[in-house]
Amino acid sequence: MHSGSAGTIQGVSRPPVARAKVLRAFVEILLSEGESATTMEAVAARAGVTKGGLLYHFGSRDALVQGLLERLDELGEADVAAMRSAPEGPVDYYLRTSDVTSSVEFNELFIAASRLTKEAGLQARARLRALETRWLELLTEAIGDDARARLVLLLGDGLYLQGMIADTPGQPAGSGQLDLVLPLVEQLLATEGT
Repeated sequence: MHSGSAGTIQGVSRPPVARAKVLRAFVEILLSEGESATTMEAVAARAGVTKGGLLYHFGSRDALVQGLLERLDELGEADVAAMRSAPEGPVDYYLRTSDVTSSVEFNELFIAASRLTKEAGLQARARLRALETRWLELLTEAIGDDARARLVLLLGDGLYLQGMIADTPGQPAGSGQLDLVLPLVEQLLATEGT
């Protein structure tokens, strides 16, 4: 899992405040209590809006799911663009931003989407796979070899997971580990053959 650039991803507009509050409440409940707890009433209460206010922005629970997926798509596209234009290159960018602290909103949306079930879960997984495919395509383009690009992609997943279980919450995965692996990745990418 790759969670984007530091802070909010560059070039992504923020949704209107009330809509963002409702979507944020939906994600928070999904993350903390599970999908079955994401009733319209619970989301409205967590967001501090009336049910009518919630329905103004999201006419149904399915619309909330679509809002989550659309925001994930928006942040994912911005991350792919940032990765493509990163001065240090896509490989360095991908590895340096593969941690739970680089973009809290992107990270939470990614995890929330992965927790959806049934039809919403199928849609979410398809979008998550599509995003991973975009990252892999950029890595393959930069590296010139699919197997090595996949290795870098999986290394990013490992850095992400290490960040999730870090002794110091909020400590970026790159603090120490990345300094160890980047030279090895550079060596691997510099060698001929597969």
